[in-house]
Amino acid sequence: MDEEYEVIVLGTGLKECILSGLLSVDGIKVLHMDRNDYYGGESTSLNLNQLWKKFRGEEKAPAHLGSSRDYNVDMMPKFMMANGKLVRVLIHTDVTKYLSFKAVDGSYVFVKGKVQKVPATPMEALKSPLMGIFEKRRAGKFFSYVQEYDEKDPKTHNGMDLRRVTTKELIATFGLGEDTIDFIGHAVALHCNDNHLHQPAYDTVMRMKLYAESLARFQGGSPYIYPLYGLGELPQAFARLSAVYGGTYMLNKPECKVEFDEEGKVTGVTSEGETAKCKKVVCDPSYLPNKVRKIGRVARAIAIMSHPIPNTNDSHSVQVILPQKQLGRKSDMYVFCCSYSHNVAPKGKFIAFVSTDAETDNPQSELKPGIDLLGPVDELFFDIYDRYEPVNEPTLDNCFISTSYDATTHFDTTVVDVLNMYKLITGKELDLSVDLNAASAAEE
Repeated sequence: MDEEYEVIVLGTGLKECILSGLLSVDGIKVLHMDRNDYYGGESTSLNLNQLWKKFRGEEKAPAHLGSSRDYNVDMMPKFMMANGKLVRVLIHTDVTKYLSFKAVDGSYVFVKGKVQKVPATPMEALKSPLMGIFEKRRAGKFFSYVQEYDEKDPKTHNGMDLRRVTTKELIATFGLGEDTIDFIGHAVALHCNDNHLHQPAYDTVMRMKLYAESLARFQGGSPYIYPLYGLGELPQAFARLSAVYGGTYMLNKPECKVEFDEEGKVTGVTSEGETAKCKKVVCDPSYLPNKVRKIGRVARAIAIMSHPIPNTNDSHSVQVILPQKQLGRKSDMYVFCCSYSHNVAPKGKFIAFVSTDAETDNPQSELKPGIDLLGPVDELFFDIYDRYEPVNEPTLDNCFISTSYDATTHFDTTVVDVLNMYKLITGKELDLSVDLNAASAAEE
């Protein structure tokens, strides 16, 4: 271990693994360590007995739930947009050859007390029970505008500069109602709050285009894909990739103490009396607790069920977004469900997550609107964790710290953090112009 590396990565969470893979592919010498004896850190994947031990404190789960090995329960479940940035990053590193993806069946939204399919194309808008007959036409026109919009072709702009016009102003020209604006902003463009309404519309329109293009790609009921056996496959795939490029992975390394020189710059990492030297450290917040601050808490419920979520057309994998306004909250709530069809549970079993930012001192009761959508559950676990973000200045100490995972059940915010960190570490933008067909294993 007494060697010198350019970068030492601490923690094998999703963000750290992706960064370690990107840096390895760039030809940077990387040592990747984790204090745990398993991959994934906070974003690990648990079998049934591990899940039982974590939440019930008992060694073994009851036999009627099936074989423990058949469960791969992701602790940070997030779907990937088929044409999104994460898929591009995975293709860029070629890690896709170690993974198999499968399309996700459904994308739903909770509006006016009901779970409804998210319409994202003019055709779907016309069929959607979310809107009355006149609103359908208006939404259809708006979706057509978004589909045809091309920044380089002024004829498609309707005389508006989307880098100047706000989302609210753009939507006003189509006369859309409040609930329509709500589901477009939160369930299609995947914004976590309503700030986008007062920002230039370009970002929202590009997000809507991404949703529609991803939806068209696999002709499924949603724009999302998910790896078979769950996200737990990702860190291991990146470990294999790293080895191909000469990187080193070490699990079960206690302490992992980051060492600094008198100027406060990182010099290496010590574990079990040995120090590996390095120029830069990349890690999750738990490895440098004095360089982060708490920014909130995420509350979530994990359910094991024997049926799909009601009102989702029997979807074996699905996301339901509950926009904050519909619940009278300050933050959205997310429902994620996956099942034996993605090999994350035994046949006939479904795993559902309900997550949101905790806004009160009784987060369990905050989750009720989401849990109520699940129908009968076999088992229910509650969890709450703190979220942290870095407060250090990486140019001064060469420490690059990721932000804790948020409550979302899609990868949008996670990959933004990864790409920002990549730019800080390397000083360059990641080239994401890749052939998207390289991840087409998702097709049945």
